[in-house]
Amino acid sequence: MDEITIKTSKKKEIIDITDTVNGKIEGSGKENGLCNIFILHTTASIATADLDPGTDLDMLDAFDKIVPKLIYRHPHDPGHVPDHIISTILGASLAVPFANKKLSLGEWQKIVLIEMNGPRKRNIVLSLLEEK
Repeated sequence: MDEITIKTSKKKEIIDITDTVNGKIEGSGKENGLCNIFILHTTASIATADLDPGTDLDMLDAFDKIVPKLIYRHPHDPGHVPDHIISTILGASLAVPFANKKLSLGEWQKIVLIEMNGPRKRNIVLSLLEEK
């Protein structure tokens, strides 16, 4: 198991972490297998995305439209309940195969951290299961 820490810089943003994850795989000594990527937070998510220019902003705008404006009851901070909801919908983990010490992604796929309540330090745990 390995951990990555990413510092986000905005309230809401999408950060490409593909190269960072690939670097951890390359340094692991494992050739082929499955990489599980798990974020240790409830207002951020892990996903795959196409990051053509502006796509990140389009996605963030769409996320804002998905969750209704309600009077939330969350005792800690009702204002960020939509962030919890979006993070739950998107998910906290992703399993991606790797081959030849590199993630097996489609041509346009990137592994992204989706920040919904930053800026913060976000911790991501990687588990690499080697194929025998």
